[in-house]
Amino acid sequence: MNVRRLIPTATIAGAVALGMVALSACSSSEAAGKKSGGKLAVTASFYPMQFLAQEIGGDHVSVTTLTKPGVEPHDLELKPRQAAQLGEADVILYLKGIQPAVDKAIAQSGVKNTVDATTLTTMEKHGTEAGGHSHDDADDHADDETHKAEDEEASADGNDPHIWLDPVKFAEVAKGVGAALEKADPDHAAAYKKNTGTLVTKLDGLNTAFKDGLAHTATKTFITTHAAFGYLAERYGLEQEAIAGIDPESEPSPARVKELETIAKREKVSTVFFETLASDKTAKTLAGDSGLKTDVLDPLEGITDKSKGADYLEVMRSNLAALRKALGAK
Repeated sequence: MNVRRLIPTATIAGAVALGMVALSACSSSEAAGKKSGGKLAVTASFYPMQFLAQEIGGDHVSVTTLTKPGVEPHDLELKPRQAAQLGEADVILYLKGIQPAVDKAIAQSGVKNTVDATTLTTMEKHGTEAGGHSHDDADDHADDETHKAEDEEASADGNDPHIWLDPVKFAEVAKGVGAALEKADPDHAAAYKKNTGTLVTKLDGLNTAFKDGLAHTATKTFITTHAAFGYLAERYGLEQEAIAGIDPESEPSPARVKELETIAKREKVSTVFFETLASDKTAKTLAGDSGLKTDVLDPLEGITDKSKGADYLEVMRSNLAALRKALGAK
């Protein structure tokens, strides 16, 4: 996949969660509210944002998502009708840098209440600029190629966009989304505040489950198709080794495959993880060549009938179970 380049979004500067402009009676959002049966019309860019909107908005919001189940969100191209409908939303929730087509459409939508999740928590770099990996006997060239792949598909500022896979950061985003909904729909502010608190409590519980469940493992290293788990690895003291960088469709170099085989032996890796929305071919080839098992580690970019759970919380607990098994948790 090509290098990700963000579309300039100067036109929406300042229109993020904590600096949102109140809805005006003559705005297009009024029409949107009526179309949604009097509910706040919220458009989410992809599943993690949809989950937040539904959990926090509850009965007072009507949520639509731009990325349908089964679609790889990185590759989303909006149809003209979808781009036009964006302008009818009361609130748009998105994560800048992961879907360039969505960033561009939001900048052109004219919607005042746009909430960029990257502004609601501290973003981090998980490529070479953050220190990278330090394998003494690994092929330096292969390592450089992998970090290049990771950095290419990160946001323009080099940050890793996959914040929702860290329950602590996702809770911070949830609080910001809750505040945004309170401002956009003050009549139901108390309900949004209560629902936000409930969700944050659940995410705190998830964080505790990961922290306790991964505290004592035989190895700290896991191999995955898609470098989506940098925040999760950092949070719980693990080491992510990605086959194909942050872009799930890119092919690894032969040197990178050789390096991963070396890492697997040295770090006693048992499992190569793949995911539900991208091809498992490379993961299965590497596993077969190295005598390793395969399993699913879901980056939660969408929920389908193949997902190991019905929502974010269930799939994350399935991810925890898979990691515990692969890492030899005691």
